[in-house]
Amino acid sequence: MGAWGMRAPSSYVDFAHLGEFHLRSSETLLRFDAPTEGAARMLRTSFNDGWTVAPKQSLFAAALMPAPPVQVTLPHDALRDLPRSETSPNGSHSGYYPSAHVVYEKSLDVPAEWAQKSVVVAFDGVYRDAVVYLNGDFIAQQPSGYSPFSIDLTSRVVAGARNTLRVEARTHQDSRWYAGVGIYRPVWLAVADPVYIPLDGVVVTTPQIDADLAVVSAAVEVRNDSRHQRIARLWSVVMDATGTIVSDKSVPVTVLPGEPAIVRVPHYVREPKLWDVESPHLYRVESTLIDAAGEVLDTDITAFGVRSLQVDPIHGLRVNGRTVKLRGGCVHHDNGPLGAAAIAAAERRKVELLKAAGFTAIRSAHNAASRALLDACDELGMFVIDELSDVWTVGKSSYDTSLSFPAWWERDVEALVRSDRNHPSVLMYSIGNEILEVGRPGGAVWGRRIAEKFRSLDPTRPLMNSVNALVSIIDSRVTASDDSVAIDFNSILGSDGSAGVGASETATARTEEAHAQVDVAGINYSEARYDLDAEIFPDRVIVGSETFPGRLDKLWALVEKHPQVIGDFAWTAWDHLGEAGTGRAVYADDPLQPIGMASPYPWLLSQAGTLDINGGRRPISYWRETVWGLRDEPYIAVHRPQGHGRALTVGRWAWDDVVSSWAWDVADGSPVVVDVYSDADEVELLLDGESLGTAAVGIEVGGQPRGFIARFETVYRRGVLVAIARRDGIEAGRTELSSLTGRLALTASAERKRIAASPDDLAFVHLALRDAAGTVAVDATSDVTVTVSGPGELVALSSAKPDDEEPFAGATHATHEGCLLAIVRPIGPGRIRLHAVSPQGDASVQVTAS
Repeated sequence: MGAWGMRAPSSYVDFAHLGEFHLRSSETLLRFDAPTEGAARMLRTSFNDGWTVAPKQSLFAAALMPAPPVQVTLPHDALRDLPRSETSPNGSHSGYYPSAHVVYEKSLDVPAEWAQKSVVVAFDGVYRDAVVYLNGDFIAQQPSGYSPFSIDLTSRVVAGARNTLRVEARTHQDSRWYAGVGIYRPVWLAVADPVYIPLDGVVVTTPQIDADLAVVSAAVEVRNDSRHQRIARLWSVVMDATGTIVSDKSVPVTVLPGEPAIVRVPHYVREPKLWDVESPHLYRVESTLIDAAGEVLDTDITAFGVRSLQVDPIHGLRVNGRTVKLRGGCVHHDNGPLGAAAIAAAERRKVELLKAAGFTAIRSAHNAASRALLDACDELGMFVIDELSDVWTVGKSSYDTSLSFPAWWERDVEALVRSDRNHPSVLMYSIGNEILEVGRPGGAVWGRRIAEKFRSLDPTRPLMNSVNALVSIIDSRVTASDDSVAIDFNSILGSDGSAGVGASETATARTEEAHAQVDVAGINYSEARYDLDAEIFPDRVIVGSETFPGRLDKLWALVEKHPQVIGDFAWTAWDHLGEAGTGRAVYADDPLQPIGMASPYPWLLSQAGTLDINGGRRPISYWRETVWGLRDEPYIAVHRPQGHGRALTVGRWAWDDVVSSWAWDVADGSPVVVDVYSDADEVELLLDGESLGTAAVGIEVGGQPRGFIARFETVYRRGVLVAIARRDGIEAGRTELSSLTGRLALTASAERKRIAASPDDLAFVHLALRDAAGTVAVDATSDVTVTVSGPGELVALSSAKPDDEEPFAGATHATHEGCLLAIVRPIGPGRIRLHAVSPQGDASVQVTAS
């Protein structure tokens, strides 16, 4: 039934070119006529529409007052629109969302001819503890909320009748972040002849790559669900991105009932175009099974890239022979205003915006990435560390995956690898994150067991374990020289002390086996190990798998210093729901003070993201871009004048309370601090042409130096603020900000004016309060009401305000820092018009879905 490959259900092999193959295979004993355009083809379709969802009720409650089902199109998150509450048992972890137990249903009229077909339904992900029923009978379950799974309905489906599929899902104190609930990733239906290629049944590897030739090996699994031996022919065609055939072969295959056959087809691609983040060239393998009469039994399209990987302590990470330093960030699975729904357009946009901000790699924290995200990384060029789980056998939440991990871990590893192994963007697998067993004998046994399982399924990629040394020694005493001290977890968590503790002798001993089991040592929040390990473990390859975002100036210097340190992954690249307030900068006089790292209701967002949940670049993003050496233009970040003089605590995941604006609603003469991010030597600040002084680049924060920032203590006065960066006395770049002039108006602009008429696509519309010159009024808050006409529906309104109490699903929402994002999902072809109304006026934008 085919690996989904490029995930284009309506795309099939071009049968026009297959006529050639019969001539090339005429010497075979069996005749296989080339298929014609009228030949039977596999039915492989999206199974995302026509579903309903309702809260799960007891039998008695449903009889007395049944909850009406709601029509939905998948992917869908049933938790996003439920009311948040400060009494939520999930607390700040979920962003104060409640627990939920929901039921999805879909009915399907099954044709009579399906009695002779193989029928499979495939779920890319259901959160969580999914239980699936067909016509009222149990048929499958999947405890993990992140593992794709397929269900063979062949012997259960009733042909010639209406069949009903029911899926139950639930969430309750089972995650340290917002997870959502429901069928939040796509569902597919595959129907084919009993002789078929199973889901994700094609494996493409490139064992040999030279400038003039690449060996491309396609291993195709063929199954036979009939009662008799079957003989077929596999046509295997390799095409480049333009659709040009670069290699084609045909191989006969005999398949016994119930015994899969693996057909291995070597292809030789001349002058291959290599896949890399800078040039993400993709090829595809089209695999077609044909019987002796020339009828198509099944077809599969699998995308792949030609690229090589090498990891060693001398050259670090090499991709296609080129040493690569990963500019990385961790990314949770949610899509902010859409909740957990993994709609393809949102996943693609996330990759586009991260790449535009300078990132070259993401770590899927802390679970397997969605197919849609990996497809986007393949097509756009983004490296991925694909992570298995946040827990193994010791839980971090009351009802998390640790309850099912011992029984299900092998199936979860198999599902991850089977789904993701053909993606060239996937650089390595991470077997876990901050696993509590690490540092103990039981953890060592599990780590080796899991690592070897990965290697048995995919020996082409290196492995990593994201280890927090502090976690591994939390129950011990730290040895330093001749002394030992007990660990005070609360005093060092989120402070510079965690890095030092992670480099202690105790941590070195406790984490050695965990790092030795994998190919790359993932080190969380312990960059003090980089210099140390270069000395005591010179053959250890390291990646900063999770780091404090505001320490990049020091971290990147270490990455560049050590060849065996292959990159840095900030926590986080994209802000996420839940873990509320982890990255919050806290004013001492704020009545809602955090408890530890958690902020009270109504806090919703982590606020640790380099980009916010709407995809907007926060000031730290421009600082990081500067540190990476990607930006010459200075960036002006103004400390919020209303916070001047107030005590502010900036935690290790937080950044200063700054906004790139000179349009403040404060009186002229108000004191203000202005930062300018630059890689130059010095910066001069001017207001309406008058110099406010020159400052050297480099400041001190909390007694520690911080690079790439020049700081000015000045006063606010309306006008044009200009920053000029100079290197060796020569101007290296300049930028400016302007105050507001004249009345404000509401503006609307769509990121794309044309989208696909498919629920997999989305229109993202930016609404803002601006003056005539386009300057945003960052201190203005205004309610905006949005209506959508034409073949589209408003699916989210979001301000990205971290403690927002307004739901994403409403038609009216207040701006935050003068801005708002509207997301529209098409429901058919045609012109979609979004009209927004505010006290400052109205604005419209039109998008065409085709």
